[in-house]
Amino acid sequence: MFTLPSMDTTNRRPSPAPRALATEAVHAGRDDLARQGLHAAPIDLSTTYPSYDSREEAARVDAFAATGAEPDGPPVYGRVGNPTVARFETALARLEGTESAVAFASGMAALTAVLLARAATGLRHVVAVRPLYGSSDHLLTAGLLGSEVTWTDPPGIADALRPDTGLVVVESPANPTLAELDLRAIAHACGSVPLLADNTFATPVLQRPAEHGARLVLHSATKYLGGHGDVMGGVVACDEEFAGRLRQVRFATGGVLHPLAGYLLLRGLATLPIRVRAASATAAELARRLTADPRVTRVHYPRIGGAMIAFEARTDPHEVIAGVRLITPAVSLGSVDTLIQIPASISHRVVGEGDRRDSGVSDSLLRLSVGLEDVEDLWSDLDRALAPVPRGAGNCATSHNAPAPVNRSATATALRPSRTP
Repeated sequence: MFTLPSMDTTNRRPSPAPRALATEAVHAGRDDLARQGLHAAPIDLSTTYPSYDSREEAARVDAFAATGAEPDGPPVYGRVGNPTVARFETALARLEGTESAVAFASGMAALTAVLLARAATGLRHVVAVRPLYGSSDHLLTAGLLGSEVTWTDPPGIADALRPDTGLVVVESPANPTLAELDLRAIAHACGSVPLLADNTFATPVLQRPAEHGARLVLHSATKYLGGHGDVMGGVVACDEEFAGRLRQVRFATGGVLHPLAGYLLLRGLATLPIRVRAASATAAELARRLTADPRVTRVHYPRIGGAMIAFEARTDPHEVIAGVRLITPAVSLGSVDTLIQIPASISHRVVGEGDRRDSGVSDSLLRLSVGLEDVEDLWSDLDRALAPVPRGAGNCATSHNAPAPVNRSATATALRPSRTP
């Protein structure tokens, strides 16, 4: 277990006393509440704030325009920043071990802001490793922001870099195959090019990419950070210099996180460690049972653990989806209840069929986001949804005389290099 230095949220300066992750999850972003006579964090819904010193106001706006640094003193305008959202940003930065964090309306808005920030400096080329979340893949491939992407495998990253490369994008464990990457080796291969690591699946409970050299850590906060399927948001944890650029992009484009969402996300962080650990324990047991089940041909489960499982069954995956009763067949993940979906049909449908298959996302792959239900109830539902073993199944290419191994390799999916012109 790692420990973190505590932080005074009024000035974001670390103090000497170390705090464990579980403690930080409960207290980060809330350290000033007792001094204000408060216990729960307030929700500030103001869109604008009064100022009777217009000269000082102008100076603060000029300073923000120059560096993107958070203005000193009272808030200015909801698109510049919000006190409730700032509490969530402070807490997430503490958990990820970065100087700062910048929150957005969604994970895709957060990724868009990063791409725009790099493009603004003339660095439009992106190197990326598949698989990524389907919409992230689509955003890069479609070039909607004027970016150009080179898809490669981890060993090919260094050779794919160009003078105009502004970013390297990876996800580990990857969505949906749960392939794991050596982030430290990849960061080394990036050289001076910033590495963005999507940490949505792992969360800072299981992995902190900044400790391995990632300059940017992306989260779809909609998932585990919120944790209850009732809030949408995104956040990038990073150094303060890059955070300033992201705040400027957020101000210009308007992709702000609503204060109520900021409040719900801050509340979600308080239980993040216990939720992730409990769901991970259940997922590990379900992965073990699926691996030993002759109706299942392959199971993917990461070495670092987590609450996500991917598997392929002998039966039609659409029949498995139709057969669940307790588990919810729905897109998204990271909620307190268990969700199941077919990535090729939903989350990764926007990725070209050939690219999906090359990155290990077959049409038969099922993605299971394990929640907080009892493991026996979940297994009973899965057992009912999986069709009986067809007669003669033992003659299939994949033998099930012995349990198939859970796929825990660091490169669980073979990635075929490709380039987009």
